[in-house]
This record gives sequence, C-alpha cells and structure tokens, in this order.
Amino acid sequence: MKLKLTLWLLGLMLKRALRRKPRFREQLERMRGLDWGIATEDLSIARHYRMTPKSIHTGKGLPVDLDLELRFRDQTTALKVLKKPTQQAFLDGMMSGNVRLVGDSADMNKLQKLLKYL
Repeated sequence: MKLKLTLWLLGLMLKRALRRKPRFREQLERMRGLDWGIATEDLSIARHYRMTPKSIHTGKGLPVDLDLELRFRDQTTALKVLKKPTQQAFLDGMMSGNVRLVGDSADMNKLQKLLKYL
C-alpha cells in the first residue's frame, strides 16, 4: 500500500513541478517529453507517467509503448530506492539484481536530470 501511495504522490509532485518550476519545464522541453513507468517485477503494483512540455498524465499499469520502465524486485526494495533516488542507489540495485531497467539507459539519465528539479 505504501508503494502505491508513493507512486501516486510522485505523479502529483511531477504535475506541481510542471506548473511551478521553470527549470523543470525547460528540461522537459529539451527532452521533448518522456513516457516511463515504475513497477514491481510481478506487476502487482505498476504506474506510468506520460510527460510532455504541456502536461503530465499518470495512470495505473504499464502500457507496452513506454520509453523506460523501472522494475523492482519487491515493494520494500522499491521504497528503499525511491526514498533516496541517487544514481548510486540505482546502480547498486541493478548490480544486486533488485532493480531492472527496461529501455534505454540514456532515458534513465534524462529522467534523473529531470527529477533533480522536483
């Protein structure tokens, strides 16, 4: 339940940043948008985010046309990494097999740059 709430709140924070933070909007315009999602490996909890320079839409599940997916071994691992989303935390998670990246790693770098402005 905590992970579902965390992912829902992330969507609110992204929408708020789009409205209030010019650096966030500028970075998103440079990226020309990004479609990404977060889920557990068994897909019991999943949420996606479709971001454009004009709007951010979020919803349950993982559509097949996403640019990037972050898959976590379980809810506990996801919460641990998402509380402190540093590049090192993601690398450590990938090395230990707790985090799996589906998509281009360049999109992950773009996402991390964007999330700095939250």
